[in-house]
Amino acid sequence: MSTPAQAQSPGAAGGRDGRPEPFTSRLQRFVWDRRAQSWDHGGVLGLEKIINAVLDAAEVGEGAAAVDLGCGTGQLSLPLAQRGARVTAVDISANMIDLLNQKARAAGVPNVTGMVSTVEQLDLPAGSVDLVVSNYALHHLHDRDKERAVAAAYRWLKPGGRLVIGDMMFGRGGTARDRAIIGSKVTTMVKRGPGGWWRLAKNVGRFTLRFQERPVSIETWKSYYARAGFRDIVAVPVVAEAAVVAGTKPL
Repeated sequence: MSTPAQAQSPGAAGGRDGRPEPFTSRLQRFVWDRRAQSWDHGGVLGLEKIINAVLDAAEVGEGAAAVDLGCGTGQLSLPLAQRGARVTAVDISANMIDLLNQKARAAGVPNVTGMVSTVEQLDLPAGSVDLVVSNYALHHLHDRDKERAVAAAYRWLKPGGRLVIGDMMFGRGGTARDRAIIGSKVTTMVKRGPGGWWRLAKNVGRFTLRFQERPVSIETWKSYYARAGFRDIVAVPVVAEAAVVAGTKPL
């Protein structure tokens, strides 16, 4: 069975713009390959609620062609496939894709195709898919690449297709929600003692320097959708810092 990704795969040598994969992407690939075995046990707070919120917003139909960006080991890809979608599961890590394939075989789910690629380099035919989803992956992208990913998803989608993103979504304290999320995280880590203090210091550094994790606010995500051309944009906070944003490509 052919999938959109099989029709046009960017490989490791180049992507949408034909440029070689940058060193930072190769470094990320190495990091995520090392984390693959422990990924299912790391646990994001309320992850099951976030996955269910993405699935509900996806409104997936039997036989729909779907793409999961940053699929990891299949926490979203497999439920989508079990609901009848033909899923192209994309991740930067070959080890993650190997584990996804193992889980799909064990679950008897044949309609998942794993693909190793960065989100930034992925290239699919225009108008080839019904659904693009992502869960807790795109906050690792630089902001310009987040917006490019949304615009690329718009091109890949058929008219009436949907883009659904679940992720950590908060800014740097400009809104009451931002301040509540940041305050809650600080309080939780401080209560953990020296280990929590050390983690707090690291997270402050990462957040300030925007290294590895680069969350943006719900409103920023909505603006990316609107500029790409999506309509009926809906954003729903789910748990802690997580939210889901969904939009539809006009008919």
